[in-house]
Amino acid sequence: MQWHATEQQSQLADALERFMQRDYSFEQRRALAAGAGFSPQSWALLAELGITALLVPETFGGLGASVQDGLHALQTLAPALPLEPVVASSLLATHLLSGCSETAAARAWLPRMAEGRAIATPAHFEAEQGFATEQPQTQARHDGDGWLLHGAKSLVLQAQFADVLLVSATAGDGQMAWFAVEPGSSGVHLRAYPLLDGQRAANVTFDGVRLPAAARIDRPGQGVALYGAMRDVWLAALCAEAVGILQATLDATVTYLNTRQQFGQPIGRFQVLQHRAVRMWMELEQARSMALLAADVCTQGDAVHRTRLLAAAKARVGQACSYVSQQAVQLHGGMGMTDEMQVSHWFKRLTVIELWLHDSDSHLQRYANSLRAA
Repeated sequence: MQWHATEQQSQLADALERFMQRDYSFEQRRALAAGAGFSPQSWALLAELGITALLVPETFGGLGASVQDGLHALQTLAPALPLEPVVASSLLATHLLSGCSETAAARAWLPRMAEGRAIATPAHFEAEQGFATEQPQTQARHDGDGWLLHGAKSLVLQAQFADVLLVSATAGDGQMAWFAVEPGSSGVHLRAYPLLDGQRAANVTFDGVRLPAAARIDRPGQGVALYGAMRDVWLAALCAEAVGILQATLDATVTYLNTRQQFGQPIGRFQVLQHRAVRMWMELEQARSMALLAADVCTQGDAVHRTRLLAAAKARVGQACSYVSQQAVQLHGGMGMTDEMQVSHWFKRLTVIELWLHDSDSHLQRYANSLRAA
């Protein structure tokens, strides 16, 4: 099963390859991860390439491309491990706002996001519930003509660099609602920290944050569906990103096996190491097929069927992440875990991908439960 890229996808992929080679090398990214954790210059270059406008509807100055176009670009860009909010802002937040494009908040933010002048990030997870935040503990109460927001969010990606947080909360009617909250608003407090893979995240508290009525993104009764749609795209994005990194990890490992000398010959000539490399390739190809399936179904079809297939895809891709990354480190020897080796950074990101939005075991259980319920 192959991904037959369209002409537009191939052209963007070529541009992204040049960007990674010229403007986002491993050493540049490594220095950035150890420092600010975000490059305004790199973000501006990605905006010039169209990444920030890719999924924004044309009516808001975007390119109006499909989610599949975005996933193809993400897979291409994945080996560079960009610290900039490609997933959080250009994919997830854009998809969320596009789902309620008739609201004032969406009309205000989408044009700026398309131009790369604004960064948005979803703020949904909560410490006590983690990735299973189905009913937010964060509360939004009516306050005159506006809203009063109380609560806390965790693992908010790139929150310290964002211009707006898209916050989920339980409204007065007991239903999930979404609000556009600027981080500089009175009552908003951020505690930023790096994740295992170098990405920046933050815990954010909302202490009586006053919001105008126009800050609400969704229409009543729409909040749960918006989250479900964003979660499905997020799962497909994790799968696509993983495949891009898995391919790079395999390529680097095979190159190392063919150049590292022992007993007067490349270690890649030893049959036992060849078998391990072949198993890595098999894991990659199975993950690639499941990532293609996830990309195909993440925005289509019956919700129950879509959830089942995405659970299967995330489980299989997660297993490949664990196996390939661990084998790559072992085959590189002790140096495979050093910060100077790119494979160690891929290992960290693949580990996070396996765990993010629940690990493989959890998704296997979800898949089994859906079959029993059918």
